[in-house]
Amino acid sequence: QVQLVESGGGLVQAGTSLRLSCTASGLTFRFYTMAWFRQAPGKEREFVAAILWDGLSTFYADPVKGRFTASRDNAKNTAYLQMDNLEIEDTARYYCGAEKFGSGRRSVSTYGHWGQGTQVTVSS
Repeated sequence: QVQLVESGGGLVQAGTSLRLSCTASGLTFRFYTMAWFRQAPGKEREFVAAILWDGLSTFYADPVKGRFTASRDNAKNTAYLQMDNLEIEDTARYYCGAEKFGSGRRSVSTYGHWGQGTQVTVSS
């Protein structure tokens, strides 16, 4: 049974940093492209970032480019999202998704496995 567990969210002030983690089990992690999405109240889930299964490429949504960094540690079956210079607009629940040998597509429907999410709240 595949399980993805996000952690690392919290309440922080604008301009500070957080690092989210997504730990996977029940799958061969090194074969999976890992993506981060977020969903704010009343809005659709949107793409944030992705790191390919081979670790050679990363992709970012325009609002987070230059502030967020996706990475992975295959030895720990864990993907990370380093979020720097957080803005109030980054407030959302953050989810990780996994797709086997994925190409980093930005569509929610691409990813067959999801975690329960972790809440990030950025205050002024």
